[in-house]
Amino acid sequence: MSQSRPRGRLKSIVLSALALGIGLGAAPALAQSGFTSAYTDLNLDTACLVLEADDFSVIWACPGYKGYPVQVSEGDLRYGIRYGFNIDVDSPFQTPPPFNNLGAKLEWRLSNASGRWMPVATIVRYHLADPETGENSGQVLVVTQLAPGNTCHIAYVDARANSDANELARAAADKAGDFDCATDTIATPGTFAAW
Repeated sequence: MSQSRPRGRLKSIVLSALALGIGLGAAPALAQSGFTSAYTDLNLDTACLVLEADDFSVIWACPGYKGYPVQVSEGDLRYGIRYGFNIDVDSPFQTPPPFNNLGAKLEWRLSNASGRWMPVATIVRYHLADPETGENSGQVLVVTQLAPGNTCHIAYVDARANSDANELARAAADKAGDFDCATDTIATPGTFAAW
C-alpha cells in the first residue's frame, strides 16, 4: 500500500501540470520563442540587380528575407544598405566612416514575439580599408534595426578585436525595437578599435 501512494501522488502532479499547460506538449512552443537567424546572399555580382549606375555611384536591389526589400548603394568608395517597403522615407543611407565594402551574406535576426517569425534586425560584415594603403585592414559587423520610420544602425562590433563578435552582434540585434534612431548613440559592444 505504501507503494501506491507515490504513484498516486505522481499521477496527481502530472495531471495538475497538464491542466496548467506545463506538460510536455507546451515544451516545443517554449523552445520556439525568442530569436533565430536566416541568411540571404549579398553578392552584388551574382545575387543583386543594378537599378541605377553612373560614374560616381551604383544602386542595387538584392534579395531579402521572404521578399523584404533590400537596396545597396555605393558612392565615394563606401557602401550602405537600406531596407523596407518605403525605402526613400524610412531608411536613411548609413555607412561606417572608413572606405569599405560588404561581405557576401546578410544575416537576418528574426523574432516570433508576434506569433510568427518576423525580421527585426540585420547583421552584415563590412570590410574596412586602411586610409593610407587602401587595403582591407579591419572588419566590423554592422547591426541595423528594422522598424518603419525608425530603421538605422544600432551597433558596430569589431570583428577582429572580439573572438565572440557574432554573438555580440546577435545580442545587440535582439535588442532591436528599443533604439531611437533620432536620439540614441550607436553601441560598440566588446572591444572596439576599428576606427
